[in-house]
Amino acid sequence: MNLKETWWKEAVVYQIYPRSFNDSNDDGIGDLNGITEKLDYLSELGVTIVWVCPMYKSPNIDNGYDVSDYQEIMEEMGTMADFDRLLEELHKRGMRLIIDLVLNHTSDQHPWFLESKSSKDNPKRDWYVWRDQQTNWESIFGGPAWTFDPKTEQYYLHIYTKNQVDLNWENKDMRESIYEMIRWWVAKGVDGFRVDAINHLKKDYSDMPNPQHLPYVPAWEKFTEVEGLQDILTELRDQAFKNNDIVTIGEANSVKSHNMEKWISEHDGKFNMIFHLEAHKPVDSNGVDNDLNVEDLKEVLNRWQQATHGIAWNSLYIENHDRPRTVSIWGNDQKYWYESATALGCMYFFMQGTPFIYQGQEIGMTNAPFDDIDMYHDIETKNIYRYKYKQGVPHEEVMHVIKKISRDHARTPMQWNNQDFAGFSKATPWLGINPNYQWLNVEAQKDDPSSIWSFYKKMIHLRQNWKVLVYGTTELADSGCPYVYAYIREDQYTKMLIASNLSEKTCAWNSPYDAELFLSNYEERAKGILQPYETCVYFLKKEIY
Repeated sequence: MNLKETWWKEAVVYQIYPRSFNDSNDDGIGDLNGITEKLDYLSELGVTIVWVCPMYKSPNIDNGYDVSDYQEIMEEMGTMADFDRLLEELHKRGMRLIIDLVLNHTSDQHPWFLESKSSKDNPKRDWYVWRDQQTNWESIFGGPAWTFDPKTEQYYLHIYTKNQVDLNWENKDMRESIYEMIRWWVAKGVDGFRVDAINHLKKDYSDMPNPQHLPYVPAWEKFTEVEGLQDILTELRDQAFKNNDIVTIGEANSVKSHNMEKWISEHDGKFNMIFHLEAHKPVDSNGVDNDLNVEDLKEVLNRWQQATHGIAWNSLYIENHDRPRTVSIWGNDQKYWYESATALGCMYFFMQGTPFIYQGQEIGMTNAPFDDIDMYHDIETKNIYRYKYKQGVPHEEVMHVIKKISRDHARTPMQWNNQDFAGFSKATPWLGINPNYQWLNVEAQKDDPSSIWSFYKKMIHLRQNWKVLVYGTTELADSGCPYVYAYIREDQYTKMLIASNLSEKTCAWNSPYDAELFLSNYEERAKGILQPYETCVYFLKKEIY
């Protein structure tokens, strides 16, 4: 089966965490007008789709992922007129906009929930999950997954925080209201959606086994890919997404390559792409340090490349708002900062799929050296600290974990220049600035042909000018070094080799015979070796028979 060619496959997506991108009104919080101010910057880089994280009305318990009105803009982000202007300015530049959809839960301040909890016989009572008895589940952010409401004497479900209340997807009226809301945004002109936590919509309301007699038990299997979920997703696709020229990306971190077809196949997939997590587990909340194992990474990513070929489409990413900075966890953000940031970027960027760049990735932003728990804002980080400390884990040990895994590392304000607050704002930002902004910033890199920013611009240009890097086949190439990730992209006319040394060691390597070097992160190639974190893109001579 041949995949059809379409705009979102040929795109390069730039993800924006609006609170931290650019502050236009100097209140310390990024906003929609701040994004509009930077569209020329994104256009110059070569970006064709902008994905904006939640900007809906919200109390901000989880930075907008707790929505209190799906059709209003968060006050600190601006107004609906500001959103309309952003959309118009993007379209003027030939760029497109996708927005987040948070469909598993709403804020406990959403009018639907305020009605639902007002009485047991309220028409919206069943729009959420209420029970006389709670199950023994632990929430994803720690603590119980149920909260007791004294007024109606029942428990409500929240698999994240108690302020993020799970919608009941068994209720037809609730589902129709969601579909109506999505159709409203499509009519407004948005070009697609990234759909949050989409594998949790169906639940199995039974207790977990509890041999250790824990107060609450991790219950992932009770609310992840539960049987019947695909029926819900089919209706969501058919009622809200189908027959529109939009792109949909589901966040489904449990999906494996062997069962991806029902999710994203072009024949009957529910989404165009998904974000899975098979390759992205740097450190867990117990502090187990899973340093980059290149052989494992190759195995996972190649498995996805082969499984999807001719059937479905990959999302390609190494950073997002939920992950620490990749150059700090998979690379070396000290001695080989430039080399490792570019090698990791080149490694993923040219596979078959649509590449996503997270804000600041294009300049090699790093984890922040925040030593005190009070320097962190993220509710997940705060909860990890509280629960670990309560279990008797010493402060230093908990902080060691948090300094590796906190989502706030990806959320420190964008570093535009070396002026006060990194040019992000003229007021103290909502979250601390990484002190390396004085040398690590956009202004320092934009006009430097040997910067990380310039390397990303070259990668985007290369991909947009060579169709083989979009639609060609992908096959691993053996470098002889376990820490080198090399693969060949090939179509009827063209063959290219991408090789990335993802370690500080050198690798014996001879450039392919009769190959033309298109891109490298070293000015001087060393004969017969790949240098530490060296990456190269070669144009190979192809025999035409």
